[in-house]
Amino acid sequence: MLAALLGLAPGAQGAVPAEAWILYRQKFVTAEGRVVDDVNGGISHSESQGYGLLLACLAGDRATFASIFAFVRTELLIRDDGLAAWRWDPKASPHVTDINNASDGDLLIADALACAGTRWDMPAYTATARQIAKALAKVALLQRAGETWLMPAATGFSEKERADGPVINPSYWVFEAFPVLASLTGDQRWMQAQASGLRLLDGLARRGMAAPDWLSIQADPRPADGFAPQLGYNAIRVPLYLLRAGLADKARLEPFRQAWAAGMAVIDLRSGKPVEQLPDAGYRILQAAMACALDGTPVPAELKTFQPTAYYPSTLQLLSLSMLSERYPACM
Repeated sequence: MLAALLGLAPGAQGAVPAEAWILYRQKFVTAEGRVVDDVNGGISHSESQGYGLLLACLAGDRATFASIFAFVRTELLIRDDGLAAWRWDPKASPHVTDINNASDGDLLIADALACAGTRWDMPAYTATARQIAKALAKVALLQRAGETWLMPAATGFSEKERADGPVINPSYWVFEAFPVLASLTGDQRWMQAQASGLRLLDGLARRGMAAPDWLSIQADPRPADGFAPQLGYNAIRVPLYLLRAGLADKARLEPFRQAWAAGMAVIDLRSGKPVEQLPDAGYRILQAAMACALDGTPVPAELKTFQPTAYYPSTLQLLSLSMLSERYPACM
């Protein structure tokens, strides 16, 4: 009944709770379909639009999905290669201030379009998801030394462009999207990329190391030059993506659990010490979700209740709640 009152389609498996989605939509989604990163100068980016699309699909909100995608189509899908420009600033003219793509944003957009195409029987969404997947494979899948790597963008991170290149971002591996893109395109390099990402995380885990935000894979993987060697705002998503994809191996996740043993924080990977505490519920639920999925520890009641704070932790909390309700209902 509530879903109908809010203008949402009936819920489906893994759906975002209707009450939570409406609060998120009111705070972060503008009338023209722009998903606002309120802490980052009010900009939007392909990541925020991709997250908004995915959450709208999971919430069964067909109208908001269409609005968010209209913004993506007109404002971000302006590159010659069919991918999304990653950064859009309402204060700048022109609004796109960096035409480079961000591979995780493209992955999220394609995955969400595939979700919507299936859920609402919209072949046009499915076709666009396929086009983005094919375009992304051309510029972002790097086959090197028997592995298939997802490059962070079309430019800026290769061996030719960086002394320590190739450089990757492990948090750009949106693991749930790889099988979807492989099925859409028939391109098994997507599954090879998934396997390479898992081998990378497992190799780091054997060294007792959680994934850093940015990683050089030129030789033995190590934190990339010019970036803080941190388990930071990027890499905190890695456990969530593993959990959402059903790839939550205990050994694979152990370095993250150890890093956050004293509470959620940005962690300096060289000293193992916290750099910045992360008290927001949207961050703390990542730790709680791991504990419940791996050990059966109940998720604290306060983390099951959604009140939007800032764009990023609020997004992570809704993705976590959706995942827990779908894959680990006993946790809820």
